[in-house]
Amino acid sequence: MERCTWAGSDPEYIRYHDEEWGRPVTDDNRLFEKLCLEGFQSGLSWLTILRKRPQFRKQFRGFDIKNVATMTEADVEVLLQDAGIVRHGGKIRSTINNASRTLEIQQEFGSLAAYIWRFEPDRSPQPQHSGTILSETEASRALSKDLRKRDFSFVGPTTCHAFMQAMGLVNDHTTACFCRAECETERQGLKRPTPSVASGDTSPMASP
Repeated sequence: MERCTWAGSDPEYIRYHDEEWGRPVTDDNRLFEKLCLEGFQSGLSWLTILRKRPQFRKQFRGFDIKNVATMTEADVEVLLQDAGIVRHGGKIRSTINNASRTLEIQQEFGSLAAYIWRFEPDRSPQPQHSGTILSETEASRALSKDLRKRDFSFVGPTTCHAFMQAMGLVNDHTTACFCRAECETERQGLKRPTPSVASGDTSPMASP
């Protein structure tokens, strides 16, 4: 079976490519986890983060948003001693801060998923390509801008685009990759989460 070339030959990376990357996600904790881990990846390879993901999950309480939001500076000091994760104080504190900001989004929109999926580009299948993938898009710039306005950190447009690719908001599997059709079928069959009435915003994508 042909795959995207970035999947390489590492079995863990291949499993991630085949089973996770590009398949649409609407679970708040999974979305939060991925957004945080993409922030940790900055300057590193995703394979490095993937191999450390089990320890990240252990230390960040399964990326349960409410639990992460209660973490303190004492927890930060513990995490800075753990070589099983990326020991970057700014990114660790950012994760805790972003959990609190996510709770605010849940209060406003009903769920993180309802907020995130507003930034999905046109639902029609993405143009097929053979290898070149953009590092950021209009949609990722819009998401990044809005998150930063809400005081999130480590959420630049490149990070947001990688997040959107992985969580299935776009289908960036290459033309020859066997996962492309599978992901598109899942995307077409997905019931998009919608903001709560209280938020007053039911638009499919926020303005940049």
